[in-house]
Amino acid sequence: MESQAFQKIYTKLTNITKATVSLNAQDVGYDEMAIVDGRMAQVVKIIGDEVVLQIFSGTEGIPTNAEVIFLGRSPEIKVGEQLAGRFFNAYGDPIDGGPNVEGETREIGGPSVNPVRREQPSDLIATGIAGIDLNNSLVSGQKIPFFADPDQPYNQVMASVALRAKADKIILGGMGLTNDDYLFFKNVFDNAGALDRIVSFVNTTDNPPVERLLVPDMALAAAEYFAVDKNESVLVLLTDMTLFADALSIVSNRMDQIPSKDSMPGSLYSDLARIYEKAVQFPSGGSITIVAVTTLSGGDITHAIPDNTGYITEGQLFLRRDTDIGKVIVDPFRSLSRLKQLVIGKQTREDHPQVMNTAIRLYADAANARTKLENGFDLTDYDERTLDFAKEYSDKLLAIDVNVDTDKMLDIGWELFGKYFKRAEVGIKKEMADKYWKGE
Repeated sequence: MESQAFQKIYTKLTNITKATVSLNAQDVGYDEMAIVDGRMAQVVKIIGDEVVLQIFSGTEGIPTNAEVIFLGRSPEIKVGEQLAGRFFNAYGDPIDGGPNVEGETREIGGPSVNPVRREQPSDLIATGIAGIDLNNSLVSGQKIPFFADPDQPYNQVMASVALRAKADKIILGGMGLTNDDYLFFKNVFDNAGALDRIVSFVNTTDNPPVERLLVPDMALAAAEYFAVDKNESVLVLLTDMTLFADALSIVSNRMDQIPSKDSMPGSLYSDLARIYEKAVQFPSGGSITIVAVTTLSGGDITHAIPDNTGYITEGQLFLRRDTDIGKVIVDPFRSLSRLKQLVIGKQTREDHPQVMNTAIRLYADAANARTKLENGFDLTDYDERTLDFAKEYSDKLLAIDVNVDTDKMLDIGWELFGKYFKRAEVGIKKEMADKYWKGE
């Protein structure tokens, strides 16, 4: 072993598996980065003097006398205002052809915020998507996933949330994006002139899947800089957390750990919680809100990934295609924001809770009418009207391409009530109806 500018170099590997190499080394830290035979690696296990390194791009072709250089540091990121508008890879290196970022170096993957420094989230984050803002309002400091089948346009939804959300900074963590997805995000942000408030960390399908494991920590380290140092409200968009979890299982399976449910590692819950619990509202006004995508396999929400995710997060947004209108909607029955009651009717107009509940009740009546229809029963006049209402409600409020502010959403709700129903049928409090009713 020789020492060269504080870097320890070793040339004897004791064991090589599909994902890892082992060697004897001293004074090495957990999570420390290293270069093995020119490939990026990270310390994943230390037992006495035996150190196990995970090789991000796999171990194929690495000889037992490969050169191992320990870098003496965990993965880190340079933070500063220059991050805005830039695209980086999983290691925080620029991939947009621009210069390296100058700034303070911070380690990624630190602990989440001490509960005594947290405040009850209470600020509405408006996204302009009515299926979210009207029925499932997001609150700063919240963590919530989109559950969607792989063929749903969830990246388009993420991009439109990024452009419309009322936040100071948007940080995109893309894991396993196709090149088309990557270019889609880049073009949408460029064309909207919104790059000055968006920072992107991207791992594409061309990169080793294991590198995805660094992306959420990179995104959240950048988010913490803007939220803590600059007191800004930051929205972190992570897509797709299912591919992140798949990368976890690749590593644990290659390391011959015994898999848990659905071949996922036993640590899946804490691996996901470590990321989601970074969502926080600070007393100083800064906040980190996390909206993630979890793709489902055949709509199965009992799979270990969505199942664990549901325990950790504060609700979920469920995307599905509505065959009646041929558009993707945010499903009002299967979506839930557990913090919405902190802001609806308080930071939004007073009639918000009434309009939301009434519309969903009428939508449920339409679902019952549809069941009657499918089973060959006659429909009443009221049933017919609920079906017409549901179709227009889907088209004008639940569809993900609706882009209006909250007051306009509420006005549309009142218009639909007045168009299809009598005041007595909607059952809204008299003083609210007197003020807002738009029918005869």
